Amino acid sequence: MSQGNLSAGLSSLLQKLSELFSARRAPAGYRPGVTLEHLRRNLALARFELSMPGAATVVTDDGSLQLEIVERTESQLLMHVVTTEFVLHVPASREGSARLQLHHGGAIRRSGIHCRQLKGDDALSVRLRTAIEGDRALYAALMPLDFKRLDIELQGRQWSVRLEHVGGSEVVNRMPAFRRYIALSPLQREALFATLGGLRRVLSTF
Repeated sequence: MSQGNLSAGLSSLLQKLSELFSARRAPAGYRPGVTLEHLRRNLALARFELSMPGAATVVTDDGSLQLEIVERTESQLLMHVVTTEFVLHVPASREGSARLQLHHGGAIRRSGIHCRQLKGDDALSVRLRTAIEGDRALYAALMPLDFKRLDIELQGRQWSVRLEHVGGSEVVNRMPAFRRYIALSPLQREALFATLGGLRRVLSTF
């Protein structure tokens, strides 16, 4: 290998290591739990308990859903964003391995809900995708829901749903210094719980 190629390879490796280290390190000014406190008031649930800094467990008022909520950080130049990830666990009827990602179709206007298989059993993923797309109540809740990421994963005998919403997040700027919380609207709150309830209903049959 030439000296130039070796230098380029080392530079690329150092860059990847730097990115990995930065991704794991909390951004300057991040205060665990601050965004969750905004969200707690926003959701107005009777049962909202911090389980550790930056994480909470909640139960909907009708008792139908128990969720974990975890803060996630994303660093940018002179600022960072704190998002909240809603996590739902559902027992599976059999062991398996699968991972799907749901997203809206359409570049400008939403044209539907699409499921993309990321890994796992092809037959299981096809059945699950068909069930999700064919559930009219779930579809109706998903279409207006403003989510950034929605992953569904089967590991062993447990399904895990991880939903990162656009709302329930906070933008923190260092220069000039400001913090802005992006609230969940009442309509988004309703769509969020309806979506998670619908996914629990569908996944409980698999």
